Amino acid sequence: MTTQLNEAQQKALVPNGHILVLAGAGSGKTRVLTQRIIHLVNDYGVSPYNILAITFTNKASNEMKKRLSEETDCADKMWISTIHSMCAKILRIEAKYLGYTSSFSIYSETDSLRLLKRIISEEESNDDDKKAKNALWHISKAKNAGLSPSEYQNEFAYEPSIDEYCEIYRKYEKNLARSNAMDFDDLLLNTLKLFKQFPEVLEKYADRFMYISVDEFQDTNTVQYEILKLLQSKHNNLFVVGDDDQSIYGWRGAEIKNILNFDKDFPDAKVFKLEQNYRSTKRILNVANKIIAKNKERHEKSLWTQNSDGVRIETYCGFNESEEAFYVANQIQNLIRYNHYDYGDFAVLMRLNALSRSFEQEFSKYGIPSRILGGHKFFERKEIKDIIAYLKVVVNPYDDESLLRIINVPKRGIGDTTVKKLVQISEQNNVPILQTLTDESKLDCFTKGTRQKLLDFAKIIDDFFVYEKEHGVTDFVSYVIAKIAYRESLANKELENDRLMNLDEFINSVDEFVKQNPEATVREYIESVMLVSDLEGNLEDEQCVTMATVHAAKGLEYKVVFVVGLEDGVFPASRAKYDDGEMEEERRLMYVAVTRAQERLYLTRARNRFLHGQSKPTIPSVFFTEIDDALSNKTEIKPQVSADCGVKNTNLTKFQKGQKVRHKVFGEGVIITIKGENADVIFKGIGVKTLALKFAPLEVIE
Repeated sequence: MTTQLNEAQQKALVPNGHILVLAGAGSGKTRVLTQRIIHLVNDYGVSPYNILAITFTNKASNEMKKRLSEETDCADKMWISTIHSMCAKILRIEAKYLGYTSSFSIYSETDSLRLLKRIISEEESNDDDKKAKNALWHISKAKNAGLSPSEYQNEFAYEPSIDEYCEIYRKYEKNLARSNAMDFDDLLLNTLKLFKQFPEVLEKYADRFMYISVDEFQDTNTVQYEILKLLQSKHNNLFVVGDDDQSIYGWRGAEIKNILNFDKDFPDAKVFKLEQNYRSTKRILNVANKIIAKNKERHEKSLWTQNSDGVRIETYCGFNESEEAFYVANQIQNLIRYNHYDYGDFAVLMRLNALSRSFEQEFSKYGIPSRILGGHKFFERKEIKDIIAYLKVVVNPYDDESLLRIINVPKRGIGDTTVKKLVQISEQNNVPILQTLTDESKLDCFTKGTRQKLLDFAKIIDDFFVYEKEHGVTDFVSYVIAKIAYRESLANKELENDRLMNLDEFINSVDEFVKQNPEATVREYIESVMLVSDLEGNLEDEQCVTMATVHAAKGLEYKVVFVVGLEDGVFPASRAKYDDGEMEEERRLMYVAVTRAQERLYLTRARNRFLHGQSKPTIPSVFFTEIDDALSNKTEIKPQVSADCGVKNTNLTKFQKGQKVRHKVFGEGVIITIKGENADVIFKGIGVKTLALKFAPLEVIE
């Protein structure tokens, strides 16, 4: 069983006690964690009922369940989930202790922002959007630190407008409570409150979970760590795996001190290091080690590998972002033509999403298929969120925010003035809006026509309550969409076909969930959707170049990686200049970027970059200069093109000014000027594009 592990990994399979496994990038940490659980069940006879395993993403949970199912016959009896999912499960069971019902709603960030805008609009603010985002940032920061509005107000009294934001926080909490709803941070904070305020509940779960394992421990926040410490308090078996060098979510509340101080919090802790890397070449690891060695707040370790030295690391500086993007596009074409790579083997990693524009444009010019990881997610699309809001109201009639989203969707003549008055009446009576709608005596202030529209809407929701109790989940969702005539409401609208297809795909996702969970309820389906992390992008195996922020690429690997935009103020971010802690996190972020590469690594920058509305000269990133100085080849590589690498047109004389051409991506156009081997081509509906005639997928229209 343990023969597939190396010596260091096998040593870490200690069954009892407090164990910290410091696992460097690509060192097989998940394998160790999974094998230890198998070890506990198969070799020590531990009941799967007593095992809890916490992962960072749902995808990681599913992969762990699959691995455990292959080597044990009891994986379904273990609790294997993200910490948010675990907390949601506990809170569903124990909701009554905190004054909730088990059907409480879970608010996404979008839901929270809608509620905050509604709260702020009552104050007649000039910039509701900006203030709502700032308020949500403060509220999340407070909850991640386990602070109430008053505690947060006292601790951060020096923050601008702190009194105002804490008052918004109080109103936000009051609205959540009335709506029988929790946001993502509440799932953690309320579980902590539950355990602290009700010892009998903590006893129940601490008694059950004799063996607790935690993956990606460096990404835990204060509240998460407190929950874990309470859960392990009875049996003192806590096995955590992580890498302090990959702690990059400080801005989301992650506390690197959790992993740095683990052996201080638990003086009996055993610490193991996994330093053998199975992913990258020696040259890539040499760069990674040089980058991270400058950090002071870390456990000492150094990655090594039995892999080959590999090819040299390439650095490149372009005149501007367009030249940088052309260099990357050209290198990709070179490697595909001569080194037999596929498009899916490449990743372009950046510190800021905004940098993707020049690469998208350049890839389009030369017919390179690409995608942006973590783009607009399926369940964040308007039509999908509309239908989910209907389902949430049926599951939780107290959910005012979901009801307000759909009260006039599709349009039924219920305007903003009516909605505001309805909210006021409900707040004055301290009842959910749906209860106001079903009480005609409370609607006397509306005109006869408006009153009838409100009553008709209430009848639709009432009909859904009845239908949901008597039908399966898939039938019910299809019925909701048909009953409100949502498809018909999309007629003659922009993107109609895409939206209709999205509705079909939504029903398909419900059907797939029901097939996997035959006894599933509507609430369980909604929860499965809500608890997908926003860090879990679309990871289908597409043959295209991946563009992503480094944060979005964590946990992934690619044969060839380009780390772009290595300029001061971009990567590292400008705020890191004045804060040692921020600079250490930026250095960890660079370390993560470099260690995504398996075979080839390119580091690029531009002398001038267009950002924040203007083009400015740049200063090289400290990471770029450190690495460039360490490499034997310091000469600046210009974007030279191999004789025929990626060449699509060998006879350039066939292109003439005024000629009609067809481009693979941009469609039909006309050549307006030719300068050497480049041409300006105007495309209908797109405008003028400057193309390198050798490489652009152009054909002459006779």
